Amino acid sequence: MSLEKYQGCLLGLALGDALGAPYEGGPLERTLWRLIGTTSKGEMRWTDDTQMSLDLAESLAEHRALNADDVARRFAASYHWSRGYGPGAARLLKRIRRGMHWQQANRAIYPEGSYGNGGAMRAPVIGLYFAQRPGMLLDAARTSASITHAHPLGIEGAVLLASATALALAGEEPLALLRQAASHCSSEAFVTRMAIAEKWLAAGDAPAARDVARALGNKISASESCVTGVYAALRFMHQPFLDMLRFIAAGSGDVDTISAMAGAVWGAANGAGKLPAAQLEKIEQRDRLMHAAAVLYGNRPGNALS
Repeated sequence: MSLEKYQGCLLGLALGDALGAPYEGGPLERTLWRLIGTTSKGEMRWTDDTQMSLDLAESLAEHRALNADDVARRFAASYHWSRGYGPGAARLLKRIRRGMHWQQANRAIYPEGSYGNGGAMRAPVIGLYFAQRPGMLLDAARTSASITHAHPLGIEGAVLLASATALALAGEEPLALLRQAASHCSSEAFVTRMAIAEKWLAAGDAPAARDVARALGNKISASESCVTGVYAALRFMHQPFLDMLRFIAAGSGDVDTISAMAGAVWGAANGAGKLPAAQLEKIEQRDRLMHAAAVLYGNRPGNALS
């Protein structure tokens, strides 16, 4: 585990998010992003996927533990419509901002909790911080997801992404990584999709993007996007980052979040040095992302220097 891999994970997440955002949604959403998708300096903007990942990373760095109350406050304070938050998340975060505790807010919109992929999209940060503490990782992934996504499927997606990130950091090869990550899946929705992905990887198959989207999903629900993100990262682990993003975009659907999840796992496996330099130079707040990764690396539980 190296600093370059930690930075590769956060930068890969942000780059996948920013490059995937223009392909998100229908004509109206794409037109809007063309208008607001660059900063005043001409940099590529990222969405709520990266914003909430940074909020979580900076909270872990400050408290050197998962403080769910602090994370929830940061999520609420950072909320702005222009980052592309979903309507359910927006309503929930506004409630927290007005003073409702997150343990009430996370079921105020959806009584059973949200089963979207919002908890999973930021879970690679948990994988980074708790990479050397697997037991703590699982609990932290569940808790961090439940702040906004309390449904069991939303939580399961977060556990999958956190586990996959930690395994990528450790240098696991794609098929072995998938099988180990799959051991943390229990619902039929996840188990079935992981089995399909494993079959493809084991056989060396290369199904078309649309076929992957049909079999594994490309929607905003955790069960219909998280396995897709992990599969894309593993299929393209030894291929160029941009090839992976083109593949995800060709599958349509929730492109920015699937790209962010895949980008995080790919970046954790390959490191920042293998990310496309030309695109990386254009990403907004790159120094902030690199600093957050460095602090997570230095302070992670189990690190002799922490």
